[in-house]
Amino acid sequence: MRLIPAMDLKDGRCVRLLRGEFSAETRYPEEPLALAAHYRSLGADWLHVVDLDGARDGRGANRALIGALAGAARLALQVGGGVRDRETVRELLDLGAARVVVGSLALRAPRDVAGWLTTFGPERVVLAFDVRLDEAQVPRVATDGWTRQSTVSLWEALAPYAGLGLAHVLCTDVDRDGTLGGANVALYAEAVRREPRIAWQASGGVRDAADLHALAATGAAAAVSGKALLERRITREELQPFLPNA
Repeated sequence: MRLIPAMDLKDGRCVRLLRGEFSAETRYPEEPLALAAHYRSLGADWLHVVDLDGARDGRGANRALIGALAGAARLALQVGGGVRDRETVRELLDLGAARVVVGSLALRAPRDVAGWLTTFGPERVVLAFDVRLDEAQVPRVATDGWTRQSTVSLWEALAPYAGLGLAHVLCTDVDRDGTLGGANVALYAEAVRREPRIAWQASGGVRDAADLHALAATGAAAAVSGKALLERRITREELQPFLPNA
C-alpha cells in the first residue's frame, strides 16, 4: 500500500478542516512548495492536492500554485476541488496534474463523468465518494463539500461505472476526516471485497503507523493522510514501508 500525503489549499496556504467544516479550519505555517519538498524527501512519489476555494465556490484561486507544485515538486499530483466540467479536468491536466479527482459530479452526473473516463483515460481520473455511515453501517454518499447528504449508498454510486474500466476511487469517511480518530478499516475491507478491481484510496482518520498497517491489510491500494503527517505524528522510520522512494 502506498501512502499519499494530502495538501489542502485555501487562499494559497496549507490548512486542514475538521470533518470538512470551513468554520473548523487549522492553518499550518508550512509553505506549500516547502511541504511538498519535505514529503518528497521522506520518499513520497504522489501528492494529493485539494483546492478548497475551488470546492467551495469554483473560483480555482489556487490554480497558479497547483501549476507551480506540478512543475517544482517532482511528485505526481492528484488534484481535486471544484471539478465541475470537462474543461476543468483538461485545465488541471494541462497544468501538470497526473490525475484529477472528481467528487460530487461522480454521483450527480455519472453519464458526463463516464465520458471523461473515456476521453482522458481511467488512469487520469479518480472518482471521490465521501461517505457517512447510517445506522445500519451502510456508507451513504455526501456531496457539495459534505453539506448535502444523499441516501445513495457507495455501492449504488459505483454502479453506473461498471464496465468502463474505472481504476481509482478515493473514499473518505467524513465523520473521521481530520479527527485523528483512527481509520475506518472495516469500510475499506468491504470496499476491496466488493470491488477488488478498483485501486481503493482510503481517507479519513489516519493517526499512526498502526492505522497504515491495518489499511494495508485490507488490500487498499493507497492511504491518503493530511493531519497526521502535518503534525509529525508518524516517524520517518514508521512511514518507510508505505513510501516507495524511502
